[in-house]
Amino acid sequence: MSTLTDAVRADLTAAMKARDEDTKRTLRSLLAAIQTEAVTGAKHEVGDDDVLRLIAREIKKRRESAEIYREAGREELAAAEETEADILARYQPTQLDDADLAAVVDRAVAEVAEQTGEPVSMKQMGQVMKAAQAAAAGRADGKRISTAVRERLQRP
Repeated sequence: MSTLTDAVRADLTAAMKARDEDTKRTLRSLLAAIQTEAVTGAKHEVGDDDVLRLIAREIKKRRESAEIYREAGREELAAAEETEADILARYQPTQLDDADLAAVVDRAVAEVAEQTGEPVSMKQMGQVMKAAQAAAAGRADGKRISTAVRERLQRP
C-alpha cells in the first residue's frame, strides 16, 4: 500500500467526520479508481507514482468535463467538477510555474541536442517531450509541457 493511498484514506475518514460531502465523494471515487487500477493492472501493488499518475488523469477528466458543461451552459455542474479537481489537486506535488517549466524544456532541448549531435528541430519533438516529461515528473500537465516544447522549438 502506498503512503499516498494511506493519506487519502485518512483524509476520507476526516471528511466523513466533518460531514464534508464534496471531499468525501471525491476521495471515495479516487479510492475506487486506485482499487480498479490495482485489480486490472499487471501488478496488485499500486505505488505512489502510480497513484500520482492516476490523480493527474482524474483531474484532467474533471477539468475536461467542466469545460464541456460550461459550453452547454451548465455552470452548476461545471463548478462541481472544478471543486472535485481542486480537491484532487491537493495530492499532487507543487506544480511548476512558467519560468521553471521553460527551464525544464531548455534542459531537455540541450540534452537531446547533446545526444543527437545536431541542432534540435520540430523533428525531435518526441524526444524532447520524453525528456521534459521525465524531468517534470508529474509537476506539470502534459498539455502545458507540449505547448512549452512547441514554442521553444519554433524559436530560432
